[in-house]
Amino acid sequence: MERKYLLHMMTAAKNLSPFDVNMAYDAGWEGCTPYTDVELAEVKDLVQDAIFSRGPKGVKRTGIFIGGRDAFLAIDMLELARKSMVPPFELSLFADPSGAFTTAAAMVACVDKQLKESPGSGLRGQTVAVFGGTGPVGSVAAILAAQAGAKVVIVSHHSREKADAVARLCGERYAVELTGADGSSGTAVEALVEQADVIFNAAKAGVRVVDAKQLAMARRLKVACDVNAVPPEGIEGLGVMDDARPLAGAPGAALGIGALVVGNVKYQTQHLLLKQMRESDTPQYLDFQQAFQVARTHVG
Repeated sequence: MERKYLLHMMTAAKNLSPFDVNMAYDAGWEGCTPYTDVELAEVKDLVQDAIFSRGPKGVKRTGIFIGGRDAFLAIDMLELARKSMVPPFELSLFADPSGAFTTAAAMVACVDKQLKESPGSGLRGQTVAVFGGTGPVGSVAAILAAQAGAKVVIVSHHSREKADAVARLCGERYAVELTGADGSSGTAVEALVEQADVIFNAAKAGVRVVDAKQLAMARRLKVACDVNAVPPEGIEGLGVMDDARPLAGAPGAALGIGALVVGNVKYQTQHLLLKQMRESDTPQYLDFQQAFQVARTHVG
């Protein structure tokens, strides 16, 4: 009898996301076991318990998914899990905390595609403002956009200091140059919007970060992308189903990409990566970089 495909799902949070469990089963994993409140120091022992219990053949039908709410902690857990392997006892790993990696990858892939169709060179050389940039989705989107050649500003509605701290952390870990900005007032947002070629909104659901008055200042804007599916829209006038539709209220020919369009790409990306883990004959180590590659391929 062939061994089952087993996925061990770790999170530093109190609960594992039901979304991720559903996705794993739908991608063909036959057993999904949650491990909650996992600390970084516990990862090595959990990984080695998983790899040594099934033999070199069975370990190929075993995987570890890392969730949680902290993007950088998830990466640290992924790296520690990878270092805990003892060849030939090696299994596949996939980190996607709160869906942040696949969501950010989908956002950036959708915008990059649209910029290339303009025509143009994608994100390279564009000025990008990331609202909600201090959160997991926003910070990862900022890293990916910077790696694609954009000039990226992380915007915090709390303070410039918080934005600077996240920009510095991202820069130190991924060798990208990011700057922070204060988005706590209408005047500050207007100034940021006025200079932006691209706007990403990854702020908290149900919070409007750019209103019609501020959007009217976006004379350079080419594409705006919003992952907020909860009313009111994060960018006023940008609907959840908008798929590169003209953005009402913007003074130029800006296009809008809505939350459900991004969500579809995110869903497909996570599904494909979970299948890749299960179907590959070699260990897969998957984070937001691989998610971005898959998302770009999916959007064409």
